[in-house]
Amino acid sequence: MTMTDAEFDVMDELYFVQPYTYLLEELTLKEEELKATLQSLLEKGYIKCFFNMNDEVFEEQLNFEKEYKIYYYLATKTGLLAHNGR
Repeated sequence: MTMTDAEFDVMDELYFVQPYTYLLEELTLKEEELKATLQSLLEKGYIKCFFNMNDEVFEEQLNFEKEYKIYYYLATKTGLLAHNGR
């Protein structure tokens, strides 16, 4: 799967767990772009969501559409491999 420039930039920030607010501050993406990019990365399995620095949001608990702003994000192994292989 190819990675867009926005996806690549977001992945750069997700080698460690980061909150949504950090990503919004660090990246030059508008809020709508960041949401769409995170959603795309999530659908590809390149990132996972957390409630906080330690507690992962599992698929049955995930409510990305409503709660994406309170989540923390981290690249998955698959995502890191795709990011580094670009």
